[in-house]
Amino acid sequence: MQDFVLMGIVNVTPDSFSDGGRWLDPAAAVAHGLALVADGAGILDVGGESTRPGARPVGAEEEVARVVPVLEGLAAAGTAAQLSIDTTKASVAAAALDAGATYVNDVTALRGDPDLAGLVADRGCDCCLMHMQGEPRTMQHAPHYEDVVDEVRAFLEARVAAAVGAGVAEARIQVDPGIGFGKSVEHNLQLLAGLERIAALGFPVVVGASRKSFLGTITGREDPLTRVPATIAANVLAYAHGARVFRVHDVAAARDALLVAAATLRAHGA
Repeated sequence: MQDFVLMGIVNVTPDSFSDGGRWLDPAAAVAHGLALVADGAGILDVGGESTRPGARPVGAEEEVARVVPVLEGLAAAGTAAQLSIDTTKASVAAAALDAGATYVNDVTALRGDPDLAGLVADRGCDCCLMHMQGEPRTMQHAPHYEDVVDEVRAFLEARVAAAVGAGVAEARIQVDPGIGFGKSVEHNLQLLAGLERIAALGFPVVVGASRKSFLGTITGREDPLTRVPATIAANVLAYAHGARVFRVHDVAAARDALLVAAATLRAHGA
């Protein structure tokens, strides 16, 4: 029995760190999303603004123009996967929800736009609250923590309380420690090793380690496309420590690895 969910990444951006520009054409993005579903994705996360370190902001109108045709195309194709919008803006999220999305993935944990929490509550959609120290343009400039796991846990606990206070149902909330978002290599490793403390909050834990630079630092792989084995290792370890939703580029590889990890842990009685 599969007890994890794969969130396939559909970046409709020219500047994402790994696949920027590959899926700018809506038809190509839709075809890519459907291929990810065929590989095992249960969620498709469509984003029109890169959040890589140093990324430039994108206006809401441009972001909507990028993501809505893709979401409409995926919805029209009748995909069984849940459609997610990766955005920090309420206006973009509203357009995406109108186009068929039922999940809002916000790297600011509903802090970036004062209207977003109310929109999520009113629409009754799922949401992911992610930790980020700083903002994308500056977040990797000497990030600092006294205890990264405790601080990320406390932040997520506070953001859950804020979301619930705004009317978001607890059952709709997932949390993401924000691997690579204002963290050093060591911070990321400490978070992966300490995920049980995040999972103890009682909400599904989302991990997005796919192809990220800390994996390249560890392995010496400069090209993000060569970091798939490292991503698999990070996700398997995250699963063993309590993560259950995995945001990935390489869905088929992640699925197979996690199925083996899950079966092994069940056999061990974990």
